[in-house]
Amino acid sequence: MIDRRHIGHVFAPFAVDIEAGRLRFFAKATGQTDPVYTDAAVARAHGYPGLLVPPTFLFCLEMEAPDPAAIRNLLGLDYRSLLHGEQRFRYQAPAFAGDTLRFEQRIEDIYDRKNGALEFVVRRTRVSNQTGTAIAELGTTTVVQHAAAKP
Repeated sequence: MIDRRHIGHVFAPFAVDIEAGRLRFFAKATGQTDPVYTDAAVARAHGYPGLLVPPTFLFCLEMEAPDPAAIRNLLGLDYRSLLHGEQRFRYQAPAFAGDTLRFEQRIEDIYDRKNGALEFVVRRTRVSNQTGTAIAELGTTTVVQHAAAKP
C-alpha cells in the first residue's frame, strides 16, 4: 500500500518556455485545423500576441519536469503496474508562444478500491504564466494495480 502521508506533498516548481515550432508540430500531430495554432499572422489577426497553445499541450509541457519520474520515485511505484486513469484540464486563461509557464505539482489524494487491489494517486498541477496569471489546473489520476487483493 502507498503511504498516505504523501497526500499534500508538493514538488519543486519548474518553468517551461513555449516555443512556436513545438506548438505547430503538436497542432499538426493532433489534427488541429484552426490556423491560430499554426500561423502567427492569423493568431495576431484574432487579437492574440502569438500562436495559441492547443488543447492538452500543457500535459506535454508538464512532462518536462526536471524529474518526470519524481512521483513514482517518491511513492516507490513500479511503472509496470501503473495505468493512466484520468486526465483533466480546467483552463482559466489562454497561453501563447513566447510565454514561460510555471508548473506547481501536488499529490492531492491517494485512495484504494477493491480491497486494495487498485490504488489511485491523484495529482493536481497549477499552471501560471510569467506574469503570475493562472492559466490552468491539471488533474491526473494514476492507477496502481496490485497482484492480489486480500478479502
